[in-house]
Amino acid sequence: MMTVMEAIRKAEAKKTKEDFTREAYMGIRRMFFHNEIIPGQKISYGDLAKRLNMSTTPVIQALKHLEFQGLVRHEPNRGYYTENVSLAEIIEIYEFRELIEVSLLETTIDTIGKRGLNQLKKALDNHLAAVRDIYLKERLRKDMEFHLKLAQLSGNRIQINTLTYLFDLLYLKYRGNILFVTPMDRVDSEHIQLYEAIEKKDVTQARDVLSRHISNVKQHAIESTRRALAEKRIKTI
Repeated sequence: MMTVMEAIRKAEAKKTKEDFTREAYMGIRRMFFHNEIIPGQKISYGDLAKRLNMSTTPVIQALKHLEFQGLVRHEPNRGYYTENVSLAEIIEIYEFRELIEVSLLETTIDTIGKRGLNQLKKALDNHLAAVRDIYLKERLRKDMEFHLKLAQLSGNRIQINTLTYLFDLLYLKYRGNILFVTPMDRVDSEHIQLYEAIEKKDVTQARDVLSRHISNVKQHAIESTRRALAEKRIKTI
């Protein structure tokens, strides 16, 4: 009988170059999400390869993909770097988010059905149940899943992919403890109001609640980012 280690080695041997690149890409994404890679940092692909227990080739390929996404930049003869925090980009992301999410609401409400409502309610319940004070990353993930589920129920694939990319920029490129500072009671209340408006098929109310919610989150993110940038300038003086 094949041992566990033999089975693992056999599975590893069957992996393609694309499999290893995908594995490296997901591993680096996790590092971004858990603040193990921070804005303005030089990235050593040799160090990443050691941490991911793989060769440098798939790591470099993964970094190229992340460069295409705008999460890192490559400087010739110097290597890869994460981008610095940009207040203008944060504002643009939230404004684009609002434009996409609000525009999808009518289609979602028209087509949601009982099954869709159940899926959205589950995403809402998962967010409300997230442990807030300790597990910030879990809170971020559940919030993102609620908003993406709402968008996915519209069936508009291109806009959903664009929204997913915007969340990647927010939650991978920027630290969650800078961005996600809106009081949780307020976030919970707005999410519940949004679900109830969708359940009633009230497009006008749903749009109003969602627009107000994203605007509130954006304003808190702007204020928090400004404070963080000001503190950074003080430290460098």
